[in-house]
Amino acid sequence: MCDFKNQVAIITGATGNLGSALARAFREAGARLVLVDRHDDLLEKAFPDLVDVPDCLLVSCADLTNIDDVNLVVTKAINHFGRIDALVHTVGGFRAGTPVHETPLTTLDFMLTLNAKTVFITNQAIIPHMIRQGSGKIINLAARPGLQGRANMAAYSASKAAVIRLTESAAAELNPYGINVNCVLPGTIDTPQNREAMPDADFSHWVQPESLASVILFLASHAARDIHGAAVPVYGQS
Repeated sequence: MCDFKNQVAIITGATGNLGSALARAFREAGARLVLVDRHDDLLEKAFPDLVDVPDCLLVSCADLTNIDDVNLVVTKAINHFGRIDALVHTVGGFRAGTPVHETPLTTLDFMLTLNAKTVFITNQAIIPHMIRQGSGKIINLAARPGLQGRANMAAYSASKAAVIRLTESAAAELNPYGINVNCVLPGTIDTPQNREAMPDADFSHWVQPESLASVILFLASHAARDIHGAAVPVYGQS
C-alpha cells in the first residue's frame, strides 16, 4: 500500500462513487483529506465518521465551474493544513446520443464546462501552492473517448480530449518544479447508475471504483515520480 502519512489530498466530487472510494483509500493510506462536494448535505451523510475530525476538512457548496468558489476551497485547505500534496479531480459528467448536426450547443457548452473547465480551474488554483512547496501530484479524470471521437458522442469526446491536452500541457510546464500531472482513462465504471442505464451489460467486465482508486493512489505516490503527462488506461474488460 502507498504511504500518505502527513500528506494532504484534495478530492473533488468526493461523494460520488469514485470520490468515495478514493476518500476511503487515501484515508486508509494515512492521508489528511480535503473532501469537496457541491451539495450541502451529502458530505456529512457520506462521511459521518470524518465530521469534525482535525485531519479531515469537508468543504461543501463548492461550484467548481466558479473560480471564486475553487479559490475559496484551496484557501481553506491551505489555512487548515498549510500545504496540498495531491489533487484528484473526479468531477465530470456524460451526455451523448445525438450526431453532431443534431447536438444542441447547450450540450457542447455543458460538457466542456463540466469536464474541461473544472479541470482547468482546479488545476490553476492549486498549482501556485505546489510550485511554492516544490512538489505535488495532480490526477485528472479523462475517458477513453477522449482518445478517439465516437459516433453520437462528439461533445463528450471533445471535452475529455481537452482534459488530456490540459493534463499534458500542465505536465510539461510543471515537470521542472517537481510536480507530476497525469490523468486516468477509465472504462465503464461499475456503479449503480451505470447498472441501471445498461441492465443487460456484463457487469463483471466493468472497472470497480476501488480498482480505479488504487491506480490513482499510485499516481499520487512517490513511486510515480517519473510519470509526467500520462493518460493511463484503466479499462477493465470493457
